[in-house]
Amino acid sequence: MSKYEVIIIGGGPAGLTAGLYTSRAGLKSLLVERGIFGGQIVNARQVDNYPGFPDSISGFELASLMHEQAIKYGLETINATVTAIKPGGKYSVITAEGNFEAEAVIIAAGSEYRKLGVPGEQELVGRGVSYCATCDGFLFRDLDVAVVGGGDTAITDALELSEHASKVYVIHRRDQLRAGQILQQKALARPKLEPVWNTVVEEIIGDNKVSCLSLRNVKTGEITKLEVAGVFVAIGIEPNSQCFADIVELDETGLIKTDELMATSAPGIFAVGDIRKNSPRQVAGAVGDGAAAALSAFKYLRERI
Repeated sequence: MSKYEVIIIGGGPAGLTAGLYTSRAGLKSLLVERGIFGGQIVNARQVDNYPGFPDSISGFELASLMHEQAIKYGLETINATVTAIKPGGKYSVITAEGNFEAEAVIIAAGSEYRKLGVPGEQELVGRGVSYCATCDGFLFRDLDVAVVGGGDTAITDALELSEHASKVYVIHRRDQLRAGQILQQKALARPKLEPVWNTVVEEIIGDNKVSCLSLRNVKTGEITKLEVAGVFVAIGIEPNSQCFADIVELDETGLIKTDELMATSAPGIFAVGDIRKNSPRQVAGAVGDGAAAALSAFKYLRERI
């Protein structure tokens, strides 16, 4: 079994930053990523809100630079799917490609936005389909858009989008919102926001970019078309935390609980980025998490000597 001082699970911005910091600190570190190094950010055609790039940068390029920098300082990487972390004198990280041992583990496995699962959604991601109003809202200045969902995230997104868009339709499968009362009051008082009750999206339509939505009323079955330039899906996230549930404490939604130093309920295990509770789910926040966890891991290991 290969042995390391730190193993990082997940190769998005949080994991790559953690790997950069642990490697620069002289810790023998391995990063395990199941897919593409860079995580979800590689799908962003343009990142405008990451400090240091006033003319923006593509998500793929930003991720590639982060990966290159971390490797430059000695981070080892492998493509494999982690299935469990087993406790002992040290932690065993179990993967389909073999098992690895570490004194400290940083979980950066991220989360995935819940998808509508309708025709056109996957094909038009980045071309009018978005899961992040903070990231993409400004692209729809003076255009009509739709938000799908009725919870706090959906209404917060709708309010934010109303600062840019000319009209924001809030599409919800029920006849009342699930968001908190204060958010509801703000939303219903905003002239630009228009609720579309008892309705679900059947299809996202567009030739290379979103042009309209096919909607179905869940009570009458009536199909209608709604012309919009963008649709923001806000029906929740799914943390990739299932295989860690028996070793760290999760909240009711599956997010990993951490303190301000990114420490979990298990000594020597830290969690960063979208998978942890209270994450801002922004690249800059993920990078900050990664740096904090790496420094915490370094301190943890040195205190064990």
